[in-house]
Amino acid sequence: MTDTLEILIKGCIKGDPGSQEKLYRQFSAAMYGLCLQYASSEEDARDILQDGFVKVFKKIGQVKDVKAFPGWIRRVMINTALERYRSLVVMQRIDEDPLLLNEKITDDVLDDLNAEFLVALIQELPPRYRMVFNLYAIEGYSHKEIGDMLNISDGTSKSNLSRARAILQGKVKKVYGNVQTR
Repeated sequence: MTDTLEILIKGCIKGDPGSQEKLYRQFSAAMYGLCLQYASSEEDARDILQDGFVKVFKKIGQVKDVKAFPGWIRRVMINTALERYRSLVVMQRIDEDPLLLNEKITDDVLDDLNAEFLVALIQELPPRYRMVFNLYAIEGYSHKEIGDMLNISDGTSKSNLSRARAILQGKVKKVYGNVQTR
């Protein structure tokens, strides 16, 4: 691509549709992948992506350092996913199999899993569990930070993470049958 990121950002700040399109093309695939992690479906991910890019183009003037842009756009997409979650979530009680809470999947099974399969499993998690799992396991936030973002306690974040992991382990176990536990 001949345009540098700095030129594209300056064009977007001026509202240039060509610059916006080029910036979208440059970042949309990676941001769609990120949105998929937080979405319950591909359609939901596309909605988050669209809403996120609308915010990116409205707030792009806030970017002071071009080197910080990739992290900044990632944060905009995560915040957009969290906002969508907050507006759509209706908490439901989840009945888990208590036996799954203490089981661990062996490394052999984990080696066979691919990213697409894992994203599909994560998308099946209930919304709050999916949010906590992604923010903790993928984005690296602490339980305190997650609690602040989702307006829940640290303990609730920990509990939701534990339940998300148990659900994911149960789903992997169903696919792979009786696997050895550690």
